Amino acid sequence: MDDQKLANLFKSQIKGQVRFNEPMSNHTSFRIGGPADVLVVPEDADDIRGVLKIADENRLPLTVLGNGSNVLVRDKGIRGIVLKLGNALKYQKQDEGLFIFGSGISLAQCCRIIGEAGLTGMEFAVGIPGSLGGAVYMNAGAYDGEMKNVVRHVLVMDRSGKLKTLTNEDLQFGYRHSSLQNTDYIVLEVCIQAGKGNIKDIFEKMDDFSQRRISKQPLELPSAGSTFKRPEGHFAGYLIEQCGLKGYRIGGAEVSVKHAGFIVNAGHATAADVLQLISHIQNSVREKFNVELTPEILVLGEE
Repeated sequence: MDDQKLANLFKSQIKGQVRFNEPMSNHTSFRIGGPADVLVVPEDADDIRGVLKIADENRLPLTVLGNGSNVLVRDKGIRGIVLKLGNALKYQKQDEGLFIFGSGISLAQCCRIIGEAGLTGMEFAVGIPGSLGGAVYMNAGAYDGEMKNVVRHVLVMDRSGKLKTLTNEDLQFGYRHSSLQNTDYIVLEVCIQAGKGNIKDIFEKMDDFSQRRISKQPLELPSAGSTFKRPEGHFAGYLIEQCGLKGYRIGGAEVSVKHAGFIVNAGHATAADVLQLISHIQNSVREKFNVELTPEILVLGEE
């Protein structure tokens, strides 16, 4: 199918945004990434089902993206379709004391909605960037809290467009892991179960966590959050700092001088710069401490 026929197909079947040859640097917190052949921001679940059908019938690769906050897209971009759920599916509803959110809602917004209801348990996530669906996918956590502690169940769609509910147990949460990473499921809704608390105490805790984040993390520069998973018995940032790598730079990618656990885009960084810097950090830490650092960032796209 030629490009014009494909464009007409998307426009006739998808209500949401459809962009062609779209720079992924506009859709990741790193502000890095080559073009996606097609980027779709769906309006609803029917749009998602429509994208799945188009991808299947035209044998197009499909990449599902949340808010792009934990992602590095390679410089040649992404072939096929990118389905971006962040900024879509942002609804909320309550059902017998449970909160149900569309997976595209931001974690920060989700935390505040739950806090305003006098419910506690989500405070840890107030400063974590990204969408709720992405947070469940990777079992995001901070300050001794994790998504596994508050997720009751999720509604997912498989690649044939069928819906299925997965319980907390089904999700098999682990450190920065869920069973979703081993499937093609697309998260549509997340049901959160939190405990009763005091609104004043809840917001004081969220403000405390937010201030800690502002004071310790390089939020003033584009990044994808913590670059590496926490190695058992160690802290990645401390190991990197002890290797003398704070401020170390390859191209536009730099080990943050504020927190060595972050690689930042210090100016026109490419994905190649970041990947080279990740490799250099891993080699340095391995040689000095005999510790393997595993990237927490998801790398997507064509090499």
